[in-house]
Amino acid sequence: MPSRDIVEAFAKRLENGDFVGAILDYYTPDAATHENQAEPLVGRDKLAAKERGVLAAFKEVKAVRIGPSLIEGDNVATRWRFSFTNAEGVTRTLEEIAWQTWRGDQLVEERFYYDPKQLGR
Repeated sequence: MPSRDIVEAFAKRLENGDFVGAILDYYTPDAATHENQAEPLVGRDKLAAKERGVLAAFKEVKAVRIGPSLIEGDNVATRWRFSFTNAEGVTRTLEEIAWQTWRGDQLVEERFYYDPKQLGR
């Protein structure tokens, strides 16, 4: 079970824009993420590489946590609002729920739930 301090530190890293650093510091080497029921991407190095690609595709990416993270045993749920600004200055916003499974103070699995139509608005 992750401590509240660890969950808060992880969230703060995302809010500060250190997305890749958060993956490298908090995910287990065999961590997996799932986007809306898609097949998982497995492996911390692959996850960090994917995140670097996302960041490279945008001029700016911002994360804002909406409300507190909810912790129950090894599970953490957090509501997020992400803003993606492209090179032309157009910003798209995505709200999602991140459902995480932790092993101690390390993230083992994360599932993202969101409506992909949000990015087209």
